[in-house]
Amino acid sequence: MSLSEALKIAEEAGVDLIEISPSANPPVAKVVDWGKFQYQKMKEQQKSRKNAKTVELKQMRMGLKIGANDLEIKLRKIREFLGVGHKVKIFIFFRGREMAHQELGYEMINRIITMLENDAILEQKPQMAGRNLSIVVRSK
Repeated sequence: MSLSEALKIAEEAGVDLIEISPSANPPVAKVVDWGKFQYQKMKEQQKSRKNAKTVELKQMRMGLKIGANDLEIKLRKIREFLGVGHKVKIFIFFRGREMAHQELGYEMINRIITMLENDAILEQKPQMAGRNLSIVVRSK
């Protein structure tokens, strides 16, 4: 159908002619009410945004000399975050001369990973950034 015929049909129906796929051979066009078409498109986008799951990145900071009970409390909180579906960035910060013993931080990170292995997957390997050693974990 030619362009003039399609425009005539759309004008007689009191609606608009919309080009759907201009790269097709021949181009694909649709006769619809433009306002209604835009409204439906907007509603679909709102519905998809509402159904989309937002993943937050939570942070948990702990020192190198953290006690066993304090570590358990922090791990319990991390498991709560993972249960909701968030990612967790775990920081181990070094103070003063602790920077000379970074291997202790890596040992602690490995211990945390083994304690969380049933609940979490390591997403980002341990990396030093200034005085912080960090990893990112997400739920299984």
